[in-house]
Amino acid sequence: MGVLVDETTRVLVQGITGKEGSFHARGCMAYGTNVVAGVTPGKGGTMFDDKVPVFNSVEEAVAETQANMSLIFVPPPFAPDAILESADAGIPLIACITEGVPVQDMVKVYRYIENKPTRLIGPNCPGLINPGAKCKIGIMPGAIHLPGRVGVLSRSGTLTYEAVGQLTTLNLGQSSCVGIGGDPIIGTNFVDVLRLFDADPDTDAVVMIGEIGGTMEQDAAAFIKAEFSKPVAALVVGASAPPGKRMGHAGAIITGESATAEYKIAALTDAGAWVIPTPADIGTTAQEMLRSKSLLT
Repeated sequence: MGVLVDETTRVLVQGITGKEGSFHARGCMAYGTNVVAGVTPGKGGTMFDDKVPVFNSVEEAVAETQANMSLIFVPPPFAPDAILESADAGIPLIACITEGVPVQDMVKVYRYIENKPTRLIGPNCPGLINPGAKCKIGIMPGAIHLPGRVGVLSRSGTLTYEAVGQLTTLNLGQSSCVGIGGDPIIGTNFVDVLRLFDADPDTDAVVMIGEIGGTMEQDAAAFIKAEFSKPVAALVVGASAPPGKRMGHAGAIITGESATAEYKIAALTDAGAWVIPTPADIGTTAQEMLRSKSLLT
């Protein structure tokens, strides 16, 4: 039933009493997510919405509630420490929604957690959702999702929602949707999630949304060509972006030929992916791909 999360996932929300944290924690709970704890230093011993206990530290929250995932809504200067606190508390899966985390801080965080049994999604990501298990961890609009067998993987939050909206309109449900984030330094990349989708018996195909900047799409293309066993429809946005100018995400900047949309599209085409021409064609391209593979009648 999808990847990474399900109905048994026990979520704690760091920053649950803040404006963003409280709003989205309520949205997750309304969707069906099992939110078992909140963490806000200085507010331990209180209750969030008379339902969720709030603790001063992640260590306390884990000891009392056995939380096994952390969802982070903490301001940028403090987000790196929030990630490290969850990792030190033994949380195996962390989603950091925070945008604007300093890149130098994330380099240190990445080096610290890379050898720990912790997977980080983000930062600057929308989170992840498993529609079939009614588990939403992040800021995605839950109502547009439909349980099904197409995995969605994206660097862009907004384009994740666009992809899901088009798929759902065509009655193409999703197994899981994972937004990995648009910053230069993130914890989980395309290949990491593609491996999970490849091993998931409930995922038949993948829609992947990339953008200019870096070489993550080329790495994904190499993996798709060499190892991935399922069809992939891929969109790369930013073809008209001028070199050296950041477009939207901190990581969406052309710093050489390999960072351009053209190079990424060429690599994905060579790997056998179905290239999606424009954002408006996500759903129809996925539909055509599934029919060609006899995965849709």
